[in-house]
Amino acid sequence: MKEISFDPRVNRLNLPESEVSLSPMDNWQTYEVFHQKKRGEQHKHSGILHAPNGEMALVLAKEQFGRRGQTSNIWVVKSTDIFATSYDDTDMFSTTPEKVHREPGEYKVREKIAEYKKKKLNG
Repeated sequence: MKEISFDPRVNRLNLPESEVSLSPMDNWQTYEVFHQKKRGEQHKHSGILHAPNGEMALVLAKEQFGRRGQTSNIWVVKSTDIFATSYDDTDMFSTTPEKVHREPGEYKVREKIAEYKKKKLNG
């Protein structure tokens, strides 16, 4: 069954028919979207979207998350493919508060140092 989008730009892409057929009460798969501003920087989570397959998820992610700011690359990952800890297992992180020296504040300083080094090299 060919998917028809409300967005005419998506319809003009002539994407292949979806491999996943949906029964009336089914939903599309959920994808997590990761956005990279500049090449070499890390990808950051931008949000989620629903799509019938990975190719369509990339098109929708580009339209939703890549059009407003600078974009170098976008990743989409099925939410079902992500392994995460359970909220019931928070006791496994119980030793973390003892390690104050590892707080994210140090990372902020590291970013500032990296920016300073970039300016020094470029300027």
